Amino acid sequence: MRLLMAIFLPPIVFFTINRPFQGLFCALLWLTIIGWPVAAMWAIYSLSQYRNDELRREMDYERRYGRY
Repeated sequence: MRLLMAIFLPPIVFFTINRPFQGLFCALLWLTIIGWPVAAMWAIYSLSQYRNDELRREMDYERRYGRY
């Protein structure tokens, strides 16, 4: 779902992953015809980094508090 939002509505993705200032800058970029593909690629890249950070946090938590 977020991937589709990253392609069609790039600024909204930044607001859903708690990066409001990047969302505002992306909205300015998104409003231009030339900047729209760049904004979409930036949103997809940021979304993948957010997912990696979430997985890393889960792995660290399981390593500290998980069962062996």
